[in-house]
Amino acid sequence: MLYRAQRQGTLATTGPYAQVRHPQYTGFIVIMLGFLLQWPTILTVAMFPILVLMYVRLAHQEEQEVLVTFGEVYARYAAVTPAFLPRWPRVLTKPPAQVQRPS
Repeated sequence: MLYRAQRQGTLATTGPYAQVRHPQYTGFIVIMLGFLLQWPTILTVAMFPILVLMYVRLAHQEEQEVLVTFGEVYARYAAVTPAFLPRWPRVLTKPPAQVQRPS
């Protein structure tokens, strides 16, 4: 999805991107949480919030870049699609959004 959208110059808004704007970061944070639960050392406890903060900040920086590129199309997508945690009733009922080209 993301690869195809990048090659076509469009937003990836289907598949996992229909549910959250940053599925790759959500997945990574869940993996880090799993490591924290499986291997709770001082290092993992200390690094978890730092890494989460770094990825949230990176996501916000990337969103600013995408907003410049796609403008209103991205603003509308961001207005209805949560950044990291899906809205569970929406996951079960709403069909994926269509991929749109920038104006």
